[in-house]
Amino acid sequence: MIIVRGGGDLATGTIYKLHACGYHVLILETDRPTAIRRSVSFSEAVYDGTCQVEHVLCRLVHTTQQCIKAWEAHEIPLIVDPDGSMIKKMRPKAVIDAILAKKNLGTSKDMAPLTIALGPGFCAGSDVDYVIETKRGHRLGRVLEKGSALPNTGVPGMIAGYGAQRVIHAPAAGTIRVRTAIGSVVKKGQTLAVIGENGIPVTAALDGVLRGMIRDGFAVEKGLKIADIDPRIEEKDNCTTISDKARCIAGGVLEVIVKHEISKAYGTNREAADVLK
Repeated sequence: MIIVRGGGDLATGTIYKLHACGYHVLILETDRPTAIRRSVSFSEAVYDGTCQVEHVLCRLVHTTQQCIKAWEAHEIPLIVDPDGSMIKKMRPKAVIDAILAKKNLGTSKDMAPLTIALGPGFCAGSDVDYVIETKRGHRLGRVLEKGSALPNTGVPGMIAGYGAQRVIHAPAAGTIRVRTAIGSVVKKGQTLAVIGENGIPVTAALDGVLRGMIRDGFAVEKGLKIADIDPRIEEKDNCTTISDKARCIAGGVLEVIVKHEISKAYGTNREAADVLK
């Protein structure tokens, strides 16, 4: 059994991969997830009770018995537990920090026999056993046994020539009212949502497909990331499928877990390699 802290879109790629490979995965989330790519984030189960991503169902549960029932039904259980109190109780074989907070919110090596963190904010070998690179580019998905992932630049990766323009941040604080659904084709300058009693508009910075949008009625802070536009209109179906980035990161996580299991079963890496041959 593996515990994953966080259920956003990048975390969901890893959770989906591990589930597909036969692992029992338990997700720990906060009571107010702020996922943008909600159509591919298991964290949505916090609000709706269940969430389906690519034919895999995630279910909000409250007890260990409900966790077991979910696994028996080939579902993925999710518990609201931002502090990770379930980790000591469940004694997982591995803990994966997939919160993507760009800093360590409390994950440590002593939580499980194997600990993995996604992205910057962790040092492999001291904070956790391994770190997986999450920055787009040549290093994406690489497994780090020492050191840290590349620091967060605050600038999104380039897609079809667009970087910072793809991501929209709240222009003001207040309750957001969404006017455009995820998957919609939008035009530059189009109002996607409004914030607060004065109806401050949230507008698109470019033409494209609305790939992500925070939940309607969410109380946002000024500057919070609230939407994501993909300039590739021809790839509209990507809004409901796990991204290439998430799948690449998931591959790095799976590599670490399988390597750890083989080494534990057969001893040294050399002996494990001989077995695989």
